[in-house]
Amino acid sequence: MSERRNPIGFFSRVGRPTAGLVVGLVGLLVAGCSGGGGAEAEQQGPPAPVVQFAPPNGAKDVSPADPVTAKVSGGRIVNATLTNSDGKQVPGQVTPDGTSWTSTEKTGYGKTYTLAVTAQGEGGPAITQQSTFTTIAPKSQSYVSMIPLDGETVGVGQPLVFRFSSNAPAPDKAKAEAAIKVATEPAVEGAFYWFNSREVHWRPRDYWQAGTKISIQVDAYGRELGAGVWGEEDRRATITIGDRVVLKADGASHRMSVEKNGQVIRTMPVSLGKPEFPSNNGIHVVTEHHRKKMMDSTTYGLPLEAGGYQTEVEWAVRISNGGEFLHAAPWSVADQGHRNVSHGCINMSNENAEWVFNLLKKGDVVEITNSGGPNLRSWDGFGDWQVPWSEWQRGNK
Repeated sequence: MSERRNPIGFFSRVGRPTAGLVVGLVGLLVAGCSGGGGAEAEQQGPPAPVVQFAPPNGAKDVSPADPVTAKVSGGRIVNATLTNSDGKQVPGQVTPDGTSWTSTEKTGYGKTYTLAVTAQGEGGPAITQQSTFTTIAPKSQSYVSMIPLDGETVGVGQPLVFRFSSNAPAPDKAKAEAAIKVATEPAVEGAFYWFNSREVHWRPRDYWQAGTKISIQVDAYGRELGAGVWGEEDRRATITIGDRVVLKADGASHRMSVEKNGQVIRTMPVSLGKPEFPSNNGIHVVTEHHRKKMMDSTTYGLPLEAGGYQTEVEWAVRISNGGEFLHAAPWSVADQGHRNVSHGCINMSNENAEWVFNLLKKGDVVEITNSGGPNLRSWDGFGDWQVPWSEWQRGNK
């Protein structure tokens, strides 16, 4: 019989193929198919964890106030490191379930940061992914100064004062207010009021309650305050309101009462401003103490030849920027209690002036009535209480 190649490449005699050859061929084909499927199945393990970054890789002009985060799906974070271009690490915290990490400090202006995260999935080796971004480099920054300062104890009339530096454009008022947080214990109703484009005060509706604790947070750093101005620094302060001390000077009776926590503890003769130079009526707030102070009328425009003076006084307590003080005036003791002879200050004897000096603290209140003069202007010293509450609430924006 002749031989020829069959379609599957085996040589056989012409005629019917043998049964053994057919069985062997089928077995070979089946083995080839099942073997390939098994290898592919072995390569399909649990999926690798996926890390999502914020800000994303390559982000620019990121605000330092924005938290840096990493979230992992399909695994847990085993390590996370946020480092700037100088090699400084920024601390952060992983959640208890290990699925996310968040920075716990602000980043800096004008720097490049890399967040490297190592995550472990259900199986297979841990993987490390990273994101690199840059923060904004502001052209202009504003510093916020505060009165009072952290740790101070002040009187019941003390406003909270915030001033934005003059080396940058004035802030957007709404954005500036949003950066300032005031919390009090006990809680009080209070509001902001703008005295100019850079200075805003916060005060309650009525005098503070003695013993009030005030917590101030100025979250300015990393915050855009308007007009391309960014905050230079965060500020924190805890303030205590001390005893309620209110002095009431009456230009008609020429006497002044001193109240402490609602009780009159002393009444004394005084002399206020004479008719040519009357004291200002209204609510004054103590701002400064001077054991000795040179009183110089030329500093507010009254020359010596026009009735001015240059006199050193003792026990001087400032109550307005316009030059009003409480101070010792031994030369006017005979007039105290009888007539007003000063240039606008509240004159007292040496003994009374020293006693008042030692009693008063910043933020205590001096109320002047019947002086024959104008009302204290709200911008003169801390004349904040001269602004009616309904007007104060509107903010003077």
